[in-house]
Amino acid sequence: MKPIQRIALACAGMLFALSTLAQSNNTPIKIIVPFTPGTGMDTIARTVQAQLGEKMGQTVVVQNMAGASGNIGADFVAKSAPDGNTILMGANTMLIASQLYKSASFNPVKDFAPVSMSATGTLMLVANPKTGIKSVKDLVALSIAKPGFVSFGSPGVGTPHHMAMELFKLETKAFMLHVPYRGTAGYTQDLLAGELMVGFLPVHIAQGFVKAGKLNALAVGSTKRHPVAADVPTFQELGYKEIDVDLWYAFFVPAKTPPAIVNKLNAAFVSILQQPQIKDILGKAGLDAGASTPEELGAIVARDYPRWGRVIQLKGIVAE
Repeated sequence: MKPIQRIALACAGMLFALSTLAQSNNTPIKIIVPFTPGTGMDTIARTVQAQLGEKMGQTVVVQNMAGASGNIGADFVAKSAPDGNTILMGANTMLIASQLYKSASFNPVKDFAPVSMSATGTLMLVANPKTGIKSVKDLVALSIAKPGFVSFGSPGVGTPHHMAMELFKLETKAFMLHVPYRGTAGYTQDLLAGELMVGFLPVHIAQGFVKAGKLNALAVGSTKRHPVAADVPTFQELGYKEIDVDLWYAFFVPAKTPPAIVNKLNAAFVSILQQPQIKDILGKAGLDAGASTPEELGAIVARDYPRWGRVIQLKGIVAE
């Protein structure tokens, strides 16, 4: 082989290697949102999308994959290649849905590597003023005195609103009638109209109705009082230590993803979520932005999974 041919062959090999490397670096990152557009999860994913792409040096695509209360999207990520290019925009709802549906083929504790918390949303327990219920004490007393008389609603079986109330019932020994709806709109409308007596609503939504005199605030489900409703006590303040029903949203990748990739993604999310403009965007959507370490998120998942499993089992809750 002539020298010029060897040089040409070597150059061709280098160009092929560079082309392969470029292709691997240009593999898009997919954030799988297991619910429809416009939800809290979708808002978070699209808010961080552009900056995540910049920090990772890759294109980031948000893909909605709704169905089975989030199980379809979560299952897809669990079975994806553990290379950091498929991320689940998860929430505590997956810990519930995976135990409600017998068809769920993944375990949220074992099949995902936690990356970072992204945001939380606080639920407030409210009552229609027509009921005369002005405190948690009033609600518990009435529900025990008249079992089944008090009605509460939710956007559907297994939703955080429903499960929060089931946990409340377990802790207070209250007996109330559940009226599930198909979505938030009808449920909220009937709660305001007095067709339902009590229920949980996101604090940012509930507080507006409370200030207008349309609902009575009883307690918030977070461990600390919420700035939006600083005068409303937490359940823990009222003596119910186990009622911590904050909604949380977080990022996960498949279980066998190398720690170096997990840590790189975590650093990117931590940097993004601490920015004032990101906090402001999510705040307007009723979400409190905040990152975590993978270990902190893992501990929350390990705590909440059996807790909701206990509620589902003791209350005999089944998916619709």
